[in-house]
Formats: sequence, structure tokens, C-alpha cells
Amino acid sequence: MQEILTDMTEQTIEYISVGTADDARDIAILSRVATRGDDAPALVWLGGYRSDMTGTKAVELDTFAEQNGLACIRLDYSGHGASKGDFNKGTISRWLEETMAVLRHKAPKRIVLVGSSMGGWIALRLVEELRKQQDGPDVAGLLLIAPAPDFTVELIEPHLSEDEKASLRDRGYFEETSEYSPEPNIFTRDLIEDGRNNRVLQGIIETGCPVYILQGMKDEDVPYTHALKLLEHLPADDVVLSLIRDGDHRLSRPQDIERMLAAAKSLVLQGPGSRS
Repeated sequence: MQEILTDMTEQTIEYISVGTADDARDIAILSRVATRGDDAPALVWLGGYRSDMTGTKAVELDTFAEQNGLACIRLDYSGHGASKGDFNKGTISRWLEETMAVLRHKAPKRIVLVGSSMGGWIALRLVEELRKQQDGPDVAGLLLIAPAPDFTVELIEPHLSEDEKASLRDRGYFEETSEYSPEPNIFTRDLIEDGRNNRVLQGIIETGCPVYILQGMKDEDVPYTHALKLLEHLPADDVVLSLIRDGDHRLSRPQDIERMLAAAKSLVLQGPGSRS
């Protein structure tokens, strides 16, 4: 296990190895331990496609955790941020495996999952996988920010051009101009095929915990109708959906951060043994 110091956060980046042989990759983690005396859940940040754990929302969540004595765990998926590995080998299954490995390593007893964009999809899949385990953490709440469950199936595949289909067939990927980076987004055939095996919008999703969804109505990447569709698959849970009329996909403005932290505080305080 390798550790290096990052000046950006004044926290230590910890690396764990996931996978074996040629498939091994070092996954970067930033975490802080709880300083309050109760059993309040740890906050777990799950970032979006091509984002990393030092983005605005992730840092603000960690600061909130520090100010309130909460544990907080952040990670970069392989090919993202400080983690190693080939981004183009990335799939939902692969990034889910890495997230589960981080949770096994840090071993929190209770967690609130905070998933942004694709991280919302991974959060929902994580709930399903943790339910199968006897010794995993209890999920005390879900905070989903512009969630993009099943985005490969629902938001990409139906809109592929003939040129993009040909590129997937012939080259194994296609490129798309990114609004957030000078480098194009790359979507691989493996990512899209694996997405079909990780769908969650097919029946009732039973999280067994409160769910808070923040969604901008001017989101051009994940339309707010997608959040409404997700809501239809959560009939058994206590769900709050906040539609932000002028919000975009990032939801990183001060007023958006304020909403995120208020929702996080609400979810933390709902659990047994928590206090304000």
C-alpha cells in the first residue's frame, strides 16, 4: 500500500490495489475519520464519468464532514483523477468493483452514499450488491445529484448516429465533444455492453433507506425527465426530489452546494444515534 501527501487537501492519498495480474490497478482514496462520539454514518462520495474526488462538490462535502465530526470517504475510479489504470477499460462493473473494495478496506459500519451523475448509478448498484453481503455496511441514506442510472442504455444508445455506431463496431469506441474538457468524451463498446448488464430502471428499486434527489431542470446531459423516471422505480422508499429550475448538470453553484449539504445533513440526522 502506497501513501503520498497531497498539498491540495492536506490529506493523505491512500492507494489500494484492486484486481490481479495484468488487470491490477491502484485506486486512490481520500478519507477522514469521525471525531464525534455517536454512530453517525460516514459520507461516501461517488463521482461522475471523468470527474474526480477533488471537484467542487466532493471537496465541499468533505469540508462539511470535517466541520460536523463525520467520517468521509472519497475515491477515484480507475482511469480517473489520482487512480491508476486505463480509463478506456472502464465499465460500470469495474468501477463498482473498485468502490466495493474501498468500502471493504475502510470498513465503515453505516454509510450515506452521495452519488453525482454516473455516481448515482453506481450508488444504486452498490445498494443491490451490499444487500447480498452479511458483513457490509448498512446504507443509511442516498443523496443522488443529477443521477444518471442506466445512462448508456437510456441516454446514449437511443441517440447514436450512424457514424457513431460504425465507430463502435469498427474501432470499439466513439468520441463526443465535451463541454467540460478540451479532451473528447470516449465511450467504449465494453462500457455500453456492460451497461446493459447493470440496469436498475427495470423494476422496483428497494434501497431500504431515505433517498434525496437533486436535479437541475436545465441539465442538458441528464434531462430532468430522467430523474422523474427514476422516481417511478422508487415507490417503496421515502424519496424527496428537488427540481432546481435554473440548475444545470454540474449543480456546483453556491446555492446548489447549500442544497446538497442540507440534504446530506438531513440524511445523517435521520439515523439512530445521530445528533445535531
